[in-house]
Amino acid sequence: MHGTSAPARQSGEHGMSEYFDDLETRSADARQAAIARVLPEQIARAQALAGYDGALSGVEAQTISSVADLARLPVLRKSDLGRAQAAAAPFGGLTSRNANQFAHIFQSPGPIYEPGGDSHDWWRMGRFLHACGVGKGDIVQNCFGYHLTPAGMIFENGARAVGAAVLPAGTGQTELQARAAHDIGVTAYAGTPDYLKVILDKAAEMGLELKIAKAAVGGGALFPSLRQEYTDRGIACLQCYATADLGNIAYESPAQEGLIVDEGVLVEIVTPGTGDPVRPGDVGEVVVTTLNPDYPLIRFATGDLSAVMEGESPCGRTNMRIKGWMGRADQTTKIKGMFVRPEQVAALVARHDEIARARVIASREGEMDVMTVQIEADGGDPEIYAGSVAEALKLNGRVEIVARGSLPNDGKVIEDQRSYD
Repeated sequence: MHGTSAPARQSGEHGMSEYFDDLETRSADARQAAIARVLPEQIARAQALAGYDGALSGVEAQTISSVADLARLPVLRKSDLGRAQAAAAPFGGLTSRNANQFAHIFQSPGPIYEPGGDSHDWWRMGRFLHACGVGKGDIVQNCFGYHLTPAGMIFENGARAVGAAVLPAGTGQTELQARAAHDIGVTAYAGTPDYLKVILDKAAEMGLELKIAKAAVGGGALFPSLRQEYTDRGIACLQCYATADLGNIAYESPAQEGLIVDEGVLVEIVTPGTGDPVRPGDVGEVVVTTLNPDYPLIRFATGDLSAVMEGESPCGRTNMRIKGWMGRADQTTKIKGMFVRPEQVAALVARHDEIARARVIASREGEMDVMTVQIEADGGDPEIYAGSVAEALKLNGRVEIVARGSLPNDGKVIEDQRSYD
């Protein structure tokens, strides 16, 4: 949560603190007392914003003092953000600052605009990087994008919070990335799970020895086989769960038992399409309330599925744990770190009169995401659709022409064939 906390206890190499701060090891009573103090203030802050358009009217802010109390409030969805921003650009009247008072303004697909701050750990990514063992003396090769979307700056801000230096590498140009990692002496990687393997393989091909020993990944699933490959190469790889709107939501610790909810957000698991909490342990949609006073999103539905894990992490962090990403409440699927949505598939079909239906299939080959687009049409060269696929889906992929009526009649336009076990 925002505010001052007691310093963390010292442990580990070079005097590095075992924990980012003492908030991580609070008792349940102490955490609830803090929530009871700051949550009503956040509700009142949101009520004063035009973007909520009366959605929180009639609610006495002081009565919303626990996670359980949040169930009385409506759920805010991505579509609501889009409508609000269309009416009041760029942030839909949902921020407590004007646009020109933020350090950055980002654009994500939709388009949806997100604010960004540069104050200490504004996105709360420092907590995750600290859990990865990243700190002073490290050089982080940040391979998240810096162009328009916020992931690059989210991890940049986190690296500054833990005192690490940053190589702002972004994506692509793998040969240059491998050369820079070698020349600079990069010790840590931040980026999507599979791109690190691309850099490592390129460095080996070029005969370059790298010093990368830590990896902080997000934006896609960290498959067990890929994590094991990094372990075999001497790299400790941990994952986080974050979004452009909310920043860090939950993160792995070295215990690698579920994802620990960040101290600056409140997480509920609800029945998809509703705001009703599921029974403990049941799979449901992740709904997040952020305690960031600059951008008070209340009960924001992520569209992601997860479930609460019982007990506390063996690492000593005491906050609630979730099982990690378990799919989407809708068919939206993340491929190569980018979301592909059903409406994008519909837009692809609409571009060509001869296409009856289309289906996007996400699979894995050699620890890399692969996107295959199956198109129902009367024959033809698949390459003629490659440009439309890239434009509509914002990703390059294989195109296969299949006979009319051959795609399953199951309502799916996006199929994820990847195994998450």
